[in-house]
Parts: sequence; structure tokens; C-alpha cells
Amino acid sequence: MKKVLFLLALAAASLSASAQTKTATATTQAAPAGYQSMMAATIQELMQTGDPAALKASAAKLERAVTVAPTDWLPRYFQAYALTTCANTGPLKETDQVLDQAEAALAQARRLGGDESELLTLQARIDQSRIRVDFMGRGQEYAGRATEAANRARALNPANPRPYLILANNVYHTPTAYGGGAAAAKSLFEQAKVKFDAFQPASVLAPNWGKNQVLDFLKSSGAAIN
Repeated sequence: MKKVLFLLALAAASLSASAQTKTATATTQAAPAGYQSMMAATIQELMQTGDPAALKASAAKLERAVTVAPTDWLPRYFQAYALTTCANTGPLKETDQVLDQAEAALAQARRLGGDESELLTLQARIDQSRIRVDFMGRGQEYAGRATEAANRARALNPANPRPYLILANNVYHTPTAYGGGAAAAKSLFEQAKVKFDAFQPASVLAPNWGKNQVLDFLKSSGAAIN
């Protein structure tokens, strides 16, 4: 009986050690040496440019980051962000193609268990970007999609300021005849600023974009900035 108990204990210890080894391996794959600094530098690069070529270069760097940290959702998320920004600033005829690539990257980030509030917010930004191709033909449909996604993101995490920015932008770009425009959007931008002032990103690599756009709008509208 003692021998049986000993063997069971040995097997349990072996399984525990194996699980710890697998966990350590997975952690190493997710964040190898130099990964965080490389990601931080790439994110900073793409946040500081609107040049389509530079944004595509950042997206390519993030593709390489995927190969060294295949379980991390953030490279795919920021790849989608870079491509969305590229679609907004690049040739009009390439907009849909680039946004299709952004949505594919976003879907992969979702499969990797990314923050759903952030993913929905970026999906809303992609939907807004589709309007660029045909404002009259797409405006109502894609603005509605963006609003729905942003509201879902806000419900999941009321502290996330980016859905408030998306909603403010939607109103800002809606014709005044339909209740939009700068005056109608101002209070939403002010709400977004309050959220951004209180927001703390989950990590140094976590999504943290959007505040400058809010401040730029409020400054141009003559609102007081604290």
C-alpha cells in the first residue's frame, strides 16, 4: 500500500513539474528577451506617423513580432491599428483592401483572447474608415455599425475612453442636418477627455491611443483644457 501511495505521489509530482515546464515554455514564447522593448518601439513609431509607407513598415514589424510571441494578441491588435490608420491616409482606391487586412488581423487578435472592449473599439474605427470610400452611400450603414460596436465596447468596460472617442467622432462627422457637427459632438469629446484623464493602461504595451485627438478637438473648439 505504501508503495502504491509513493508511486501515485511520484506521478503527481511528475505531472506538476511537466505542467510548470510547459507554462514556463509558453511564457517564454509569449515574451522572449527583448520582445517588450521591440514592441514598445514599434508602437511608438506607428503612433507618431500618418505616412502610409511607414505604417505598412510598422505592420510588417508586428508580423515578425507574431512569429516570436505567437500567443500574444497585442501584435495583431496593433497591426490592425496600423493598417486602419494607413487606410485613412493612403490612396482612396486601396482603402477597402487595407481595411480587409486590418479586420483579418483583428480577428486573429480575438482568437488569441484579446481585450474585447479594445477589439470592439478598433472594429468601430475600421467601420468608420469604410465610410471614406463612399460617404453618401456608406455613411448611414457604417456609422451605425461603428456606434453599435462602440456601445458594446463601452458596456464591457466603462473605464475605456476609446469608445467615447469613436462615438464623438461619429457625431462630429454626421451632417448638422442630421444632428451632427462640431457643436453636437463637443459634449461627447468632453466626456471622452474625462475618461482619458482617469484611464490607466493595463501594461506598457496595452492600447493607450486617442487622447491627443480629443485634446486637439477641444483646443480647436475653444474649450478650456486643464
